[in-house]
Amino acid sequence: MMVGMAGLEGVEQPRPRSSAAAARWMTAAEDELAFKALELFGNPTEGEVRLPSRPESAATARRITTCVMLRQWNLPPQTVEYGELLVSELVGNAVRHTGARVFGLRMLRRRGWIRIEVRDPSRGLPCLMPVRAMDVSGRGLFLVDKLSDRWGVDLLPRGKTTWFEMRILDR
Repeated sequence: MMVGMAGLEGVEQPRPRSSAAAARWMTAAEDELAFKALELFGNPTEGEVRLPSRPESAATARRITTCVMLRQWNLPPQTVEYGELLVSELVGNAVRHTGARVFGLRMLRRRGWIRIEVRDPSRGLPCLMPVRAMDVSGRGLFLVDKLSDRWGVDLLPRGKTTWFEMRILDR
């Protein structure tokens, strides 16, 4: 599906999947990696999970997010796919732009909403930049802005928490 968001024409966007596809979405190997990541780092629904600030941690954060959203919260595949993409963008920003050794990941659910937070020790604020058709980077917060229902940054005494929220249907 090609979405005509400003500056993203022609860029493949996450596709909705049928509920039948949800059961097959994660392969057994991906499921195993996700459960191992939860076992190793902890469950971000029970408290902040600390991950090393390295590029490969984005994949770990995606696996954890997908596992929680799909297996624990039983959310629709499109919501899971957007959550996975957006957490990857926030983690990528924390890894690339903060100089941190670790960052924190937390996932919260309340009636009608989910919230995913990435905390890092930098007080530098992320900046939503205009996106042009030929840009090869700088689309992360643009995607967060377009695919989440709300997002923001909370400054902390030592660092910040960048977060996004998505509406969900409670079953």
